[in-house]
Amino acid sequence: MNTQFFAAWIEEIAAAVRAQRDHLTQLDAAIGDADHGANLDRGFAAAQEALAGASPQTPGALLVLVGTTLIRKVGGASGPLYGTAFREMGKAFGDAAEVSPAELSAGLNAALSGVQRLGAAAEGDKTMVDALAPAVKALDQAVRDGRKPEEALEAAAAAAEEGAKATVPLQARKGRASYLGPRSVGHEDPGAASTALLFRALKAAAAR
Repeated sequence: MNTQFFAAWIEEIAAAVRAQRDHLTQLDAAIGDADHGANLDRGFAAAQEALAGASPQTPGALLVLVGTTLIRKVGGASGPLYGTAFREMGKAFGDAAEVSPAELSAGLNAALSGVQRLGAAAEGDKTMVDALAPAVKALDQAVRDGRKPEEALEAAAAAAEEGAKATVPLQARKGRASYLGPRSVGHEDPGAASTALLFRALKAAAAR
């Protein structure tokens, strides 16, 4: 997986977020500020512009630039959280020109650690971690099992989607949604939903 692959991933994310912008905003309207879809749409559009202007030469440099742009352009909690995820992933890749499935898994583990460090969230808190952690675990296992890259990415995407759906019956313990207490139950977490989109976009980039 080279720089072009990760550029394609960002393109796929931007397209998916744009298509699901209203849905993400509706999810956020139930338990948040009703701006998650709009914020992410603006952020990934800005990331595409930044990449077009800078033309980073390695996967790591590309992802660090994406993360920095998201932190700068996206409001609320999602900008720092997603920005940290991409920056940590990029830093884990270093200066490598290509990334293996095992290195991708290590990079996503670094992204998860960064998100958890910043947001102090664990699985079950009804946050993006509820989709991100299962996806990372599924990818780790698939890589250890020697599965084909496309199969490993499908396993990760499926785990992220299942994790996002599993937030519906949870009561939020972190973020703005936690202020609602029991009223947060019965709604899918918007951050988990958008995280699932990112993993589905990763699979789509690999299928190009």
